[in-house]
Amino acid sequence: MSTKRSGIRVAVDAVVFGYAKTEGVSVLLIRRKYAPFQEGWALPGGFLHDDESLEAAVRRELEEETGIRAPYLEQLYTFGDPGRDPRQRVLSVAYFALVKSSRFQELKASTDAADVQWFPIGALPKLAFDHKEIVSAAIARVRAKIRYQPIGFELLDKTFPFADLERLYSALLDRPIDRRNFAKKMLALGILDETQEVAKSEGKGRPSKLFRFNKKRYEQLQKEGMNFEI
Repeated sequence: MSTKRSGIRVAVDAVVFGYAKTEGVSVLLIRRKYAPFQEGWALPGGFLHDDESLEAAVRRELEEETGIRAPYLEQLYTFGDPGRDPRQRVLSVAYFALVKSSRFQELKASTDAADVQWFPIGALPKLAFDHKEIVSAAIARVRAKIRYQPIGFELLDKTFPFADLERLYSALLDRPIDRRNFAKKMLALGILDETQEVAKSEGKGRPSKLFRFNKKRYEQLQKEGMNFEI
């Protein structure tokens, strides 16, 4: 006799990517407290309440299970394979976010989460449900989007050496980039302001100039139909 309940439920899941210059890109995961997949690692998430929106639900679950309040979450995709949850038919609306992981080190597991940790993107543990597929889809979305929209600047300091921008793009794209070509394209876009500041020198080389992302300039160029492509 089947133990599955009838009906379809809606859940939300959050793929939170963290970035740090020294550690690169990581993913936030929780260890499940209850079955199914008890003690397994999974994305933060849970069921939608009748009185809340999808975004309110994913923000609530993220804060309850990890203690994190992500400044920005973007809807990724709806996952609905009939066998994705052994309990019953569950549709999951997935979201993703990019954050500076250094700002979110005081993690607090609660409710359905027994533990919460950052994992390097290249060393993720086995994931519950279809969460490996969800993470893969989020990675593909970020790598595609960063090529036509400057979504990574919030992961840098307000002023930054150009090398930090190169390092960020290389980490998110997971491949080396042509430094000269990258710099030429970025500077030609006109969305970086060179400041009068220089980075503190850590060696004998010349101190690096510091830049600032000009968001207003980018938004104006968007209105004018600028093609941002790296």
